[in-house]
Amino acid sequence: MPSDATGDSAGTPAPQARAAGALLLCRADPATVGPAAQLLRERMLLAQAGPGWSVLIPEGKPWLHGGEPVDSVLAGWAAALAVSAPWPVLALWWDADHSGYTLASGFRRPVGYVWLANGTPVGEDEAMRTFAARLGLDPVLDMQSLEALTRLDSAADARARLLGLLAVLTRAGLTLPPGMNPGEPADRLRAVASVQPGAEHIVWSGWRDAVRAELDVVERSAMGPWLHGPKARTAAAGQLAVGIPLTAWGLRRHGIGWAVAGALLVVHGALGLAYDRLRAWD
Repeated sequence: MPSDATGDSAGTPAPQARAAGALLLCRADPATVGPAAQLLRERMLLAQAGPGWSVLIPEGKPWLHGGEPVDSVLAGWAAALAVSAPWPVLALWWDADHSGYTLASGFRRPVGYVWLANGTPVGEDEAMRTFAARLGLDPVLDMQSLEALTRLDSAADARARLLGLLAVLTRAGLTLPPGMNPGEPADRLRAVASVQPGAEHIVWSGWRDAVRAELDVVERSAMGPWLHGPKARTAAAGQLAVGIPLTAWGLRRHGIGWAVAGALLVVHGALGLAYDRLRAWD
């Protein structure tokens, strides 16, 4: 559910935008996430979030200036990361009126859920079941906890709902550093992330360096063998076919996140078609 983040005619951010914040949780180690995150071309802090998990904290706040609400920006970022990597990405977002999540995984349709500020659920129960299945959560124990988040509870506001969601994920290995919780001010989140052991600043260093770094990671993964041959070229052509119109749509609708997702599909498609030449160029 979109929120109004346009502010007044003088350019002052609306209250919803000023209160907005976000976290990106990736089910992969920081060494794998870093190269992919560079392709978002956004300044972020990257830290470990438990075995096999990483967290990305945006250093900027594009929802304050672009007129696009935080949920839409984060959905686009999650989709962009997920199509460029073989691991799922969970975007948590909040503003003065809503909180929610978007889970992106490969080319599958993202799923999400929203709660109003007072904790009233306004999502679909099926989204929680899909969420659990895609993250490989326990279909009984974890699903019971997730279903509780879809029921009315006068004692649980939106922040409590997101904390409940994170509590379920701790059983899957997620461990956020103390103080890095939904609803915290953006400056607080960045401060906590910056002092974590091994924390890394993600800074755009140009297409060549970003592409080389990501190719190194992909080649070492189980996807390495799929970078060659007719199947790889067919997949690359499909990425181009989807990415070009998605980029155009995102730019036309001023959808920052979706434009980035489309651009990444185009880049990956082009990489797939020109892989051997790129390695020779290196």
